Amino acid sequence: MNLKSTHLCFVGNMLGRNPNYIITQGQIVADLLVSDGCQVTSVSSKINRFNRLADIVKTLLTDNRNFDLVLLEVYSGAYFVIADIVGFLCMLFKLPLIMVLHGGKLPDFIQKYPRWTKRTLNRADALVAPSLFLAEKLGVDGFRVQVIPNVIDLGAYPYRERSKISPDLIWMRSFHPIYNPEMAIKVLARLKRTVPGATLTMAGRDKGLEKKVRSLASALGISDSVRFTGFLDFTKKQEEFSNADIYINTNCVDNMPVSVLEARAFGLPVVATNVGGLPYLVDHGENGLLVPDEDVEAMVESIKMLLDDPELTRKISQNGRALAEHSAWSSVCFEWEKLLSRVLNLKQKAVELEATVNRC
Repeated sequence: MNLKSTHLCFVGNMLGRNPNYIITQGQIVADLLVSDGCQVTSVSSKINRFNRLADIVKTLLTDNRNFDLVLLEVYSGAYFVIADIVGFLCMLFKLPLIMVLHGGKLPDFIQKYPRWTKRTLNRADALVAPSLFLAEKLGVDGFRVQVIPNVIDLGAYPYRERSKISPDLIWMRSFHPIYNPEMAIKVLARLKRTVPGATLTMAGRDKGLEKKVRSLASALGISDSVRFTGFLDFTKKQEEFSNADIYINTNCVDNMPVSVLEARAFGLPVVATNVGGLPYLVDHGENGLLVPDEDVEAMVESIKMLLDDPELTRKISQNGRALAEHSAWSSVCFEWEKLLSRVLNLKQKAVELEATVNRC
């Protein structure tokens, strides 16, 4: 099937079209398909969540006849309401639907609301996840989930191999409890007892915790060693990651974090908490280091291991970059094309069968 003759509708959080907002995977894939010549409508970039939902519903109500297939980004929590509504509208208008699953909390959310979530997910013609973690977790509930990795524009990530490195750490997530930014501060404070020159750059949007994190840094006497950069646009991200030597991921909950993928693409060795999908993403000692959740001492020891062992650091840096290359669009695009063609072909066969039945 020629995908360039189809009109795709990507539904999800497209806030990255606004300044100082994170560009999501849905937006990235939508834009890459456009660059490949496909016709794509993406919705919605409205910042207010209620306006965003209204924009999504309006688009599907008014333009559904123009769409051949809908791709929907699915998250747990309040965002799942969008999945329910969009799934119902696609069923109503007989639109093929692919749901793309995200977030480390989704398996627990499905366990908490089994009837609602199963009813909604069963409306999809195909389920996709960026990690084996979600595929296996949902497989227990009877869902068949295809794994397609997250995508990055590899050429935009200048690689520098790390071996003999400096104790310059970088952390990049939102200042939200699930990302546990306080742990990053505690790690630096503990590290500086034996590595006094250690520094930490903390980047990301404030979701209510930044003031508390700054106060903790002050209370531990390390404010002079911590920089808070705020949200990083891509130019600033290139600069900050190029200057750092170790990426630390302190999440309490996670799935397939793009930030870890980006750090690897830059060549930074990654030290991460062993939660959610991280053990599916990080092979300990080969392309990163894993530590128990909330274990400050273990993360400090892992950082010191990288500082003291240039060969280990080089191996992790090289292997991390190699894995990041598997997420380049040139590799991932074929998987998306096969999936889209399969779902569209199934829809075409269903239409032909229905027409045959109606003639009989």
